[in-house]
Amino acid sequence: MNIRVATPDDHDALARIWLESWYSTGLQSLFDPGLSMLRARIPEEVAKGWELYAAEEAGEILAMLAIHPRDAYLDQLWVAPAHQGRGIGRALLAFTREKLPHEIWLRCVVQNESAWRWYEREGFLFEGEENVPPSNMRMKRYRWKRG
Repeated sequence: MNIRVATPDDHDALARIWLESWYSTGLQSLFDPGLSMLRARIPEEVAKGWELYAAEEAGEILAMLAIHPRDAYLDQLWVAPAHQGRGIGRALLAFTREKLPHEIWLRCVVQNESAWRWYEREGFLFEGEENVPPSNMRMKRYRWKRG
């Protein structure tokens, strides 16, 4: 697997992975952004400082990663449902720790228990909860610091 900087040509595939991965959580009824909203959000977030990466294998994009290095924020990490359970998420998290070696913070939807439990197993500590736009969903905030 190769993790590389995403290009505008990747945005459609990344938006599809983001949406399909969100739907795979079973939380679509809480918030359904739709493909067009996610597709529009990607270049907007890149313009605001996202570093956007694509994880690919044999020319197929398998996952997306978006970080805000200035804020040490891991904003999005999504693995296509067909490729989950293969260690891709862990590889993207290791890559994030290389990019943000001292500290990383992130948010997970409260109801996405499998995600926040995974981050807890990966050494992230719970800090609190907050409502976050654009969905206004309740999110758990986590932080990891190099020990």
